[in-house]
Amino acid sequence: MAYRNILTSEDKTLKKKSREVTAFDARLHLLIDDMRETLMRANGVGLAAPQVGVLRRVVLVLELDEEGKEKQLYEMINPVIIESSGEQYGTEGCLSVPGVYGYVKRPMRVKVRAQDRYGNYYEAEGEGLTARAFCHELDHLDGHLYTEFADKVYREGEEEDSGEE
Repeated sequence: MAYRNILTSEDKTLKKKSREVTAFDARLHLLIDDMRETLMRANGVGLAAPQVGVLRRVVLVLELDEEGKEKQLYEMINPVIIESSGEQYGTEGCLSVPGVYGYVKRPMRVKVRAQDRYGNYYEAEGEGLTARAFCHELDHLDGHLYTEFADKVYREGEEEDSGEE
């Protein structure tokens, strides 16, 4: 495994749509392993392949328990949201947009259909932060950053007023 550089929002690669994965081989496994190493070292909850310069439909999402410890790491290949419900409005950040946060509306619950590293299909459900991370990372696969959907964007250290009364 190796740490890969995370592209920042100025890089045009992040604006491009990723291609479907068709080969579930050693190269894909290496990409996933490297992405895991990169995600853990960056202390994030999600990472999409375009963020490390690879335009393939691969994302990792880390589900945390109530104490903020790793509960499960989802390796999602060719993921698609098949169901969502509810609504949440909260702060998001991104490893590709360091030091910047924004208020984004997302579904409260999301179900995703994806493939694992071997090509087997499965479904995963997430609520709260995990649902937010699923949506956020899948947006990367279509060339979108959360800042496009944010009602308000602020830099670290600025007033964190959501504008809600």
